[in-house]
Amino acid sequence: MAGRLLANRASPGGSELSLAGNLMRVAEPEFAFVLGRDLPPRAAPYAVPEVMGAVANLRLAIEVPDSRYRDFVHAGEAQLIADNACAHELILGPVVQADWRRLDLAAHRVQAEVVGRYVREGSGAAVLGDPRIALTWLVNELSRLGETARTGQVVITGTCMASLEIQEGDEVRVDFGVLGSTQVRFRP
Repeated sequence: MAGRLLANRASPGGSELSLAGNLMRVAEPEFAFVLGRDLPPRAAPYAVPEVMGAVANLRLAIEVPDSRYRDFVHAGEAQLIADNACAHELILGPVVQADWRRLDLAAHRVQAEVVGRYVREGSGAAVLGDPRIALTWLVNELSRLGETARTGQVVITGTCMASLEIQEGDEVRVDFGVLGSTQVRFRP
């Protein structure tokens, strides 16, 4: 399942967001791939190396999803798809300067802290086994629908750990190790 995050819903790392009206109240650390060239629709599926060859850079992200449904866990697949897969807001952290292409992103450890409340750990393996597989799945799904994955588009691939429960006044810091870190604060 995938949803679309609009450019005006993306904020830089370190931003402050409001949770007013947000029913889900969670944050999700994610890898964000920026495409450096188009991947147009075609009959043959794209392979992971081909898709990764089209990636210009990697950024660090925190998704802040939301839903129209109070009981989004039991809303059902069709309703969540109609709900844009809960896509809502995105913290888009820095471009990774480290040589991330040489890393095993599936095994890469990620640590998140809701400051003063708890710490959670995860890895890229939480994302369909590997965030590169998730990216390739999305490119192939777009291709199947006759859509192009376009140059400059940012694709977040899914959370690296169980969603972080958040509330007003919280600050979330995510440490991607050698890749860097990003954070977000939620207005009281």
